[in-house]
Amino acid sequence: MHESYVALYRTTRIHQHLPALAEHFANDRLTALAQAKGAIGKPVPEVLFLCVHNAGRSQLAAALLVHHAAGRVHVRSAGSHAAGDLEEPVVAVMREIGLDLADAYPKPLTDDVIRAADVIVTMGCGDACPVLPGKRYLDWQIPDPDGQPLDVVRTIRDDIDTRVRALLADLTPDR
Repeated sequence: MHESYVALYRTTRIHQHLPALAEHFANDRLTALAQAKGAIGKPVPEVLFLCVHNAGRSQLAAALLVHHAAGRVHVRSAGSHAAGDLEEPVVAVMREIGLDLADAYPKPLTDDVIRAADVIVTMGCGDACPVLPGKRYLDWQIPDPDGQPLDVVRTIRDDIDTRVRALLADLTPDR
């Protein structure tokens, strides 16, 4: 718990709800660790979306996959250098399609979530994202929405949505 609290404290701008966020983050990390070690099973495929700040692309992808998968896939996201908060245009374009990112927050990349993932999707993190043998990696070349106008962020969202739907069809062909 302390390690998760400290990791979030270094990056987040909102410290008011930090204990609750740290509890959620620690729980997710412990679950990932147990899965990676085989102590608990994985009822569905695990997907990890990675970008640099975990404030834009990876948050878009995670929210879209959670929405479309409806429990058929477990989704995590993280950033190699997590930002303090989500990018406001990303929150706005997701709100336009009825997806609320109020509970989303940038999470620092940790070894346990990488080891638990079945599929790791990188988006612009280059060498900052570690590569582990035996993992399935996809590298999506998607522009960074940071500082872009809403019409560009909508285009990025729609591109990610198309890719997420294709990934979901690949991961759950008979479901």
